[in-house]
Amino acid sequence: MARWPDGRFVPAGAPWAWNYELGTLLEGMDAVWLNSADGDDFRYIQSSVDQLVMPDGTIPTLKPEEHQLDNILLGRQLLLLYGVTHQERYLTAATFLYHQLRQQPRNAEGGFWHKQRYPNQMWLDGLYMAEPFYAEYSSIAHRPENFADITHQFVLMEQHARDANTGLLYHGWDASKRERWANKQTGDSSEFWARGIGWYMMAIVDTLGYYPPDDPGRAQLLAILRRDAEAIARVQDPASGLWYDVLDKPGAKGNYFESSAACMFVYALAKGVRRGYLPERYLTNAERGYKGVLSHFIRYGSGGEVSLSSTVKGSGLGGDPYRDGSYAYYIGEKVAVNDPKGVGAFLLASVEMENAADAKIGRGATAVVDGWFNSQQRTDAFGQTAEFHYKWKTEDEPGYSLLDHIFRLYGAETAELDAEPTVANLSGAQVYVIASPDNLEKNPQAHFATAEDADQLAAWVKAGGVLMIMENDTSFADLDHFNVVSEKFGIHFNSVLRKHVVGAEWTMGRLDFDGKGPIFHSPHTLFMKDTCTISVRDPAKPVLTEGSDIYMATSKYGKGTVFATVDPWLYNEYTDGRKLPSTYDNYAAGRELVRWILAQVPRK
Repeated sequence: MARWPDGRFVPAGAPWAWNYELGTLLEGMDAVWLNSADGDDFRYIQSSVDQLVMPDGTIPTLKPEEHQLDNILLGRQLLLLYGVTHQERYLTAATFLYHQLRQQPRNAEGGFWHKQRYPNQMWLDGLYMAEPFYAEYSSIAHRPENFADITHQFVLMEQHARDANTGLLYHGWDASKRERWANKQTGDSSEFWARGIGWYMMAIVDTLGYYPPDDPGRAQLLAILRRDAEAIARVQDPASGLWYDVLDKPGAKGNYFESSAACMFVYALAKGVRRGYLPERYLTNAERGYKGVLSHFIRYGSGGEVSLSSTVKGSGLGGDPYRDGSYAYYIGEKVAVNDPKGVGAFLLASVEMENAADAKIGRGATAVVDGWFNSQQRTDAFGQTAEFHYKWKTEDEPGYSLLDHIFRLYGAETAELDAEPTVANLSGAQVYVIASPDNLEKNPQAHFATAEDADQLAAWVKAGGVLMIMENDTSFADLDHFNVVSEKFGIHFNSVLRKHVVGAEWTMGRLDFDGKGPIFHSPHTLFMKDTCTISVRDPAKPVLTEGSDIYMATSKYGKGTVFATVDPWLYNEYTDGRKLPSTYDNYAAGRELVRWILAQVPRK
């Protein structure tokens, strides 16, 4: 952030344009922000994009007639910014890129050209530039039919570029077989460029999360990723844990360990394991690779600044001057210190390795958020009605997308249940989160809790389920009906108002604790706004109190556990770092809470 203010890595006053290198750098910044909830990180991302997107959503420095897949990558930041802020200009710009991609020239088999000036050519790079954005936009725009096309791009590239002997992928494929660099029988280029395969593997792990669970393409991408992981594990240097710029020629003159590819492989392997895409054994490869990155490429300045060395500036095929794709070409390209593509990949790898140590905690568990007791709806930008209040996929203020991220960084999966929470409907859930059950003022079609709901939830918890109840005050939520559920576990929500906050008088919602309790092992300062309180009886016990008021409680019930609190305090408005003063650390406390919640899940 100090090195490149506003994401500009050109001299002050120099022209600046929409570009994929900024897109790669900001992908790394996204990962840092999601893991820290530091508002400065988000503001850096936003300011970096804002200088390139006009208030009306146009992108003056983008040249659509060039049809460059590279130009699509930065669209992922537009979708993030729209999701968090709901500013229309970001969605307008993203929609332009989506239509640009849909109009991209294609070869005879339906594969996207890499650029207009590279007819019939597919490069590994292009999959990362286009497909994660394509998948995310299709997901939010309710276009599931696009996933067949997304799958086709990955499958087509693998079918033509994979080498049968090594399992590695050639950098490029020319469907016309006319390019000088192309094999006249296969159309493939001649070398296995490390970063090219890194781009491709990152594209798969970043795209998979947007696939509908029952889409047949998901299994195809998983199979491709596993073949890639096996191939790059075989060529990982045993001594350093790194990879050579040209992967299959470790002893060749001039070949060298390249940093961006190593970071990309580490990221793809570690994320693949965390998300359950890859077998756990590949985490060992990621750990060895990351140690190699730190020992070989990281340099520390006298002022504490960090630099990343040995990143190749760029490698391509064809063009003017002509790049023939030979070994001599690849190892002859310029190598840089602090190249933004390398720094972005290093941030991604670092965050994944930070998460890797904890990812085992929730592996095999699914956290389901309630969409029955809280079923408030709104119309999205595409005219579809969707639930939004305290939901995993909602990225703006009332959503739980950061809480979703916390569950996932601990290795858990997340889902939503819009039906009544019966034992049968919760059969695939280990954690069930109920936040602020609707009252009639907030939802005229409110589903009030019944004695049957209480019996069903009690049976599910008794069998080992972990129930998180995050109530609210009576002006925002139902207490009277919902107490029939909570009282099964010795917990009663009192119809009183505490922590009433007026305007930005944040201290009115302040709640301090020392971190010496059973859940929190570090001191925290929470912000809770307009809450009720709790009364307990056996088997419930208070966890967090202020004076005579109980704000959190737990209850052991059969094989299961109940956690109850008086406010849905982990929603994005008060966890994402953009509104509250830095004194408050709801996000950090949320990480401790989720870690404890997942530790309560019975393990076989």
